[in-house]
Amino acid sequence: MTHDQNGPVSGERRALSRRSVLTTIGAVPVITATSAVLGATEASAATATVNPSAQRQTIKGFGGMTHAAWAGDLTATQRDTAFQTGEGKLGFSILRIPVGESQADFGRDLATAKRAVELGVTVFASPWNPPASMIETFNRSGQTNAKRLRYDQYAAYATHLNSFSTYMKNNGVNLYAISVQNEPDYAHDWTWWTSTEMVKFLRENAGSINTRVMAPESFQYVKSMSDPILNDATALANTDIIGAHLYGTSYSNFPYPLFKQKGAGKELWMTEVYYPNSTDSADTWPQALDVGEHMHRAMVEAEFQAYVWWYIRRSYGPMREDGQLSKRGAIMAQFARFVRPGYVRIDATANPATNVYVSAYRSGDTVVIVAINKNTSAVSQQFSVAGAGSAGVSSWVTDGSRNVAPQAATTMSNGSLTVTLPARSMTTYVTSLSGSSPSATPTVTPTVTPSQSPSQSPSQSPSQSPTGGTGAARVAYTMNSWSNGFTASISITNTGSSTINGWTLAFTLPSGQTITSGWNATYSPSSGQVSARNVDYNGTLAPGATVDIGFQASHTGNTSKPTSFTLNGVPCTVV
Repeated sequence: MTHDQNGPVSGERRALSRRSVLTTIGAVPVITATSAVLGATEASAATATVNPSAQRQTIKGFGGMTHAAWAGDLTATQRDTAFQTGEGKLGFSILRIPVGESQADFGRDLATAKRAVELGVTVFASPWNPPASMIETFNRSGQTNAKRLRYDQYAAYATHLNSFSTYMKNNGVNLYAISVQNEPDYAHDWTWWTSTEMVKFLRENAGSINTRVMAPESFQYVKSMSDPILNDATALANTDIIGAHLYGTSYSNFPYPLFKQKGAGKELWMTEVYYPNSTDSADTWPQALDVGEHMHRAMVEAEFQAYVWWYIRRSYGPMREDGQLSKRGAIMAQFARFVRPGYVRIDATANPATNVYVSAYRSGDTVVIVAINKNTSAVSQQFSVAGAGSAGVSSWVTDGSRNVAPQAATTMSNGSLTVTLPARSMTTYVTSLSGSSPSATPTVTPTVTPSQSPSQSPSQSPSQSPTGGTGAARVAYTMNSWSNGFTASISITNTGSSTINGWTLAFTLPSGQTITSGWNATYSPSSGQVSARNVDYNGTLAPGATVDIGFQASHTGNTSKPTSFTLNGVPCTVV
């Protein structure tokens, strides 16, 4: 993307032609989006059936973009608002950053990326232009200064992408993926690629790139850009993620049958959008509910695994310029805070009544139901969760006067839950299949490039829940498990009076558990008696300071937690 009309920021969006395109092809105005409504009295919807056994796509997360050169960097406080999951936070688990055109630009977004990684966030990067020395101009349909990558520079360009990935890794950020090109099919202000050129690069050069490869990031999810990749076995083998943008894309074009046919083992991400426009304030209500419907359809109809906004902080974005959540941001948080990476979308009645939209997600015994009511009156909605018993239900609501506001607890009885969806609202419900109390805010953290040693030690005996100990550090260990795996988030707090310079957290994984990847620490070995050692950017722990680390692991049925922890050989208090 380029310029917008929200301030004189150098290098930002300025292409009015794009705004005209969006207006023409269907950026839906709020009047149209809310024209079909129910009457003034509460109505009843058909039962929404949720089937936890019918699993669909695995969710990678929800997030947004920072581009310090165009819109300024986030402040330290804004980074925490964006990527933490508590009250008043967005809960974003994905960060997109630009690839610098030269090595002098590589560090522009590093500070935000490092903090994101510290909080367990997945970071990926997209380039707008190769280095100037690799570009040539040509005449493209009358655009005489159109840019493209020189054909003799494809290998050099792959090296450039590797250089950026290596720079970020050396500075504490292991990129999850790197894209070949941002919007190669709408590149009036950056570098054009044809689908033929994209396939050629993927076939011949992408195999040398040292992280996951994403392509093609089409402006409008134009299938003629991605079909050739899916239809070319070699190009597809060198591509890990099919990325797409949804500017003006009609809902009828959200499904992608060819990807379902040929994309086995690949990921499908929506990597950029603002919706429904960039001209209105993000606090305009009920227009912000349009974002909720858009996200719902992206998850249910397109079956995307990720949903990524354009600028995180902007007048039309999820975070206002003052650093507070906007209404659009609150709507995004209804997904992002509770549907965490590793959750799996499960079948649910998607549209049980006019202007009512339902989707559901599962992680182990936890089930999250997200319900949107765009009607002007309340709706009585029953949910029937197959195979569930009776359990407590926590919920949060956003409407005209509330932002992700926690509601009084209720109960699901024998798999049945009946609620009132307030007029023009979005509500997230969290419950448990097993009858245990649901987590107030699920904290599953995304998979990051593994850093632990593959060696293993003999398995230890199963263990019960953590018990307290004494010492100058406090540890909180949170698990979110599913059928054969789990993620663990570990918070280490220095409760002593002296700064800790360099730390190793030791604990014993229960039998059958094996670490497959981790973040913010180096793990060795991958099972048994594990040591998690600090990395270069988080080795200093001042008194009262906390560092968050974590890992993803497999299990063979045992989901017990470690019983005790030591930090630098000293027993920790476990909470």
